[in-house]
Amino acid sequence: MDRHAPAVGGLLDSLRGLIESLFQSAHRRVQLLAVELHEEKFRLIKTFVWISAAAFAAIMAITFTSLVIVYLFWDTARLAVLIAFAVLYVIAFLVIAWRFRMFVARMPKPFEDTIAELEQDSECIRPKS
Repeated sequence: MDRHAPAVGGLLDSLRGLIESLFQSAHRRVQLLAVELHEEKFRLIKTFVWISAAAFAAIMAITFTSLVIVYLFWDTARLAVLIAFAVLYVIAFLVIAWRFRMFVARMPKPFEDTIAELEQDSECIRPKS
């Protein structure tokens, strides 16, 4: 009977070590996820600020440039100038929308590092065939 007592204690110690190791691994993964969430939040805020500033400047520039050009052609060809601007703005919108789709497609997936770490953990746990 005394022979089996150390084996049980050893088994419990091994089980505790395994559980502690799993908790530490999960803790590291949650910390990595938190860091990535923080980075994604700031990246999103920065992107929004840049887009807002660019949109404001572009709208102001387009508006005042258009007004000046329409004013210059007020007596001779104001309708033709207004139609040309309308066509130009539609084409510009389509190009910008197309380029934005390309930009979004090239962006890295959120939480890519966390997903990679979890996949590595999963591979380590799976039994080898």
